[in-house]
Amino acid sequence: MIKNPIVRILLWPFSVLYGLTVGLRNVFYEVDLLKSTKFSIPIISIGNLTVGGAGKTPHVEYLLNLLKPYINVGVLSRGYNRSTNGFRMVSQSDNSKNVGDEPLMYAKKYQDVTVAVCESRSTGIPEMVKRQPNLETIILDDAYQHRSVFPDVNILITSYQNRYTKDFLLPMGRLRERKSSAERADIIIVSKCPSDLSENEAQEIISELKPLDYQKVYFSKYIYGKPYSLYEGSYKLDFNRVKSVLLVTAIASTSYLMDYLDKFNFEVKNLEYEDHRYFTEFDIQNILEAYKRMPDEASRILLTTEKDATRLALHYETFIKEKINVFVLPVWVEFLFDGKERFDVDIKERLLEIDK
Repeated sequence: MIKNPIVRILLWPFSVLYGLTVGLRNVFYEVDLLKSTKFSIPIISIGNLTVGGAGKTPHVEYLLNLLKPYINVGVLSRGYNRSTNGFRMVSQSDNSKNVGDEPLMYAKKYQDVTVAVCESRSTGIPEMVKRQPNLETIILDDAYQHRSVFPDVNILITSYQNRYTKDFLLPMGRLRERKSSAERADIIIVSKCPSDLSENEAQEIISELKPLDYQKVYFSKYIYGKPYSLYEGSYKLDFNRVKSVLLVTAIASTSYLMDYLDKFNFEVKNLEYEDHRYFTEFDIQNILEAYKRMPDEASRILLTTEKDATRLALHYETFIKEKINVFVLPVWVEFLFDGKERFDVDIKERLLEIDK
């Protein structure tokens, strides 16, 4: 979000025009001038009102871990920034340029889950079911604004530090649509919360969000695991053996991750690139040079996220040749208070209700 008040004033007219355009589109859907397609298979949509950084991806993984032991679940994504077009099933042998970083990550981590990409969710869903008739539920990744599909469960993610209630419409802020669009959500999750979030503060946030009677609010945080080798995933590293870290990321926000790494007794240099960036040869050379300048040669590592790893893997041979110790930091979601039990039951009950 732009904090300079002068720049905000200059951008305000553009935000008004943007809001009118998006608002008119939403009105067309509300009065049925534009139609939302409802499918016989239950659809769970998960997304956010802001542009990136809300923590959507780990929550998609949470849903996969929750549901796949019981039902055949699939994930449909746009495949942002991929070089291909149209519908495409995602396989483990794909690369991130062909299918996008997040879909490839899902396919590699969840080999028993059907993953596909398509710009049009209303086209992609029937194509997925056609190719995988045993599918029982589809999760739409980053689809809160894709109103051509009527979701049976609509989940809205907003980050603790950048809640949509405190933001503005593009380009003055980071909102894709008006704050009132949160009314479409069945579930609101405040993500990336501090571990010591008090129940009093949580209640204050709920009051700020002003959920409607049919909406439930949950709070979650990130849990980071031991970093594993990009070359040999089974090898996990103890951070206590590390003295210097070159963090390479191309995600929307690294503040939560940096707060976590600051707890350790090693030097961290952070190379940040724009979200979803495909690293160029020039980028890789800069990364290599920065890595080799890091102290403690025997105990230095290049650290990245699982999403970034799918794009860095395109330069796998270079990292091998240059003997760069590349490690990937896994992350997962944990709900605060009694949120896990309530959320799990909530999702399962909603799906059972749909089946009726």
